Amino acid sequence: MSNIIKNHPNELDPLAISLQSNDRVTITGVPHRELIDTNHSDIFLEYMLPLLRLHHIRPDSLEKLKAMIKSLKIPNTPLPLSPYPRNPDTKKGNFAEIFLAEYLKSTTDTKLPIYKLRYNPNKEQSMKGADVLLFDLDSTPVRIIIGEAKFRKIPTKKTVIEIVENLVRSNKIIIPLSLMFVAERLFDEGNEELGNKVLNCSILFSSDRLEINYVGFLMSNINANNYINLHTTNELHNLLMISLGMNDPELIIEQAFNQLETEL
Repeated sequence: MSNIIKNHPNELDPLAISLQSNDRVTITGVPHRELIDTNHSDIFLEYMLPLLRLHHIRPDSLEKLKAMIKSLKIPNTPLPLSPYPRNPDTKKGNFAEIFLAEYLKSTTDTKLPIYKLRYNPNKEQSMKGADVLLFDLDSTPVRIIIGEAKFRKIPTKKTVIEIVENLVRSNKIIIPLSLMFVAERLFDEGNEELGNKVLNCSILFSSDRLEINYVGFLMSNINANNYINLHTTNELHNLLMISLGMNDPELIIEQAFNQLETEL
């Protein structure tokens, strides 16, 4: 398997229970981790709910928002204060992006310095820049993972091609455009040390001391793995593809966001 990622979680980990993992190689020689629904949607939902909250809003801000909504709520009249999107496409995109970020965190030594969805000025639209940007700032060389995540109810060849094309564009830019965004948010939060480390990545690249890996992710129905295997092009030497095939991926996403809304 690719050295980009470690083994799938095992034993009592909720991901081990809810998702089966198979490591294989696409017909073009790209490493591919297949994740397949094991019909434990309740466990998968329980795993994702706290992560969806965490990526969309700070825990302390969420508690303050709940108190505000409780004090203002008029019966049967929803207030436009939710931190979560209501646009179905944005829900799906955010869910796939958050799963990829957290899965990579659990299977690599990288960290996610900021939760960028908290800074989205329009929660009903996707944010610009890399879907996922993770860092291992203590490794030698320093390592960055750039992730591209897509959700499709039905997988298509076009979608797989778009995933790889977007990662190839990131590779041609060399330094991720989101790098400065991450550094600035860290500076805003008063985390000068980590912000400087992230900012320093641009200098490390010029001295050949930065490793960049690319991960493409498709969340779709149970045929997702077949489309990744058949249609991934081999244009990046440090590329990993991950597929998540579920029996009813739209349902699990709708259930998740509905539950988050009922908690407000």
